Amino acid sequence: MVVVAFLNQKGGVGKTTLATNLTRALHLEGANILLVDSDPQGSARDWHAAGDGQLINVVGLDRPTLDKDLKAVEAGYDWLIIDGAPQAHNLTVAAIKAADVILISVQASPYDIRGTSDVIDLVKQRWEVTDGHPRAAFVVSRRIQGTKLGDEIRAALAAYDLPVFTSGTTQRVIYANSAATGTTVLDVEPHGPAAEEILALTQELKEFANGTQRRQAKPKATAQDPRVAAR
Repeated sequence: MVVVAFLNQKGGVGKTTLATNLTRALHLEGANILLVDSDPQGSARDWHAAGDGQLINVVGLDRPTLDKDLKAVEAGYDWLIIDGAPQAHNLTVAAIKAADVILISVQASPYDIRGTSDVIDLVKQRWEVTDGHPRAAFVVSRRIQGTKLGDEIRAALAAYDLPVFTSGTTQRVIYANSAATGTTVLDVEPHGPAAEEILALTQELKEFANGTQRRQAKPKATAQDPRVAAR
């Protein structure tokens, strides 16, 4: 089993969007997966309720004992995906303790980059007592197409000495529209460009979790790609 936490102390950086869409992508590949909403605001639980709970399993665990509470629900799952809480130090620490992989979601904005420093410090403090566990990387979300800001942000993130995923998301209305109805871009437009972004991120996540992150090119669709299976 792999535990992945989407974290950032700053709110509004796309954590829930990434968590719900990647959880759905892994589920469509056949993984037994649980989405854990650790945010007291309950954004992932609201998303789940909007879709009548039809797509994936979601549970709310928004307590500082998250790392211990997960042991009661983890049996039988291939993946646990944690949607992290912003501006909650104790919940972030608990998620870091529970995770095998941490993905720090940042928007292509200098303000968002400065806002990541707290969670990076917490991750590196954890490394001091765990010999580098969990693995951590940045994911750039909501990049505006046709601008160079995304590349500039990636260059700025390099100063933090963490890998930056090659894949990411761009600013697309379909992400907000699908979230409002409790679905994902894979359900609304499975062959569209947003779905391509999510599938590329999902593949990169799997490779990163296995220690074989692809650095140069976005992966192509495979037989496990839900769009291939649906044909």
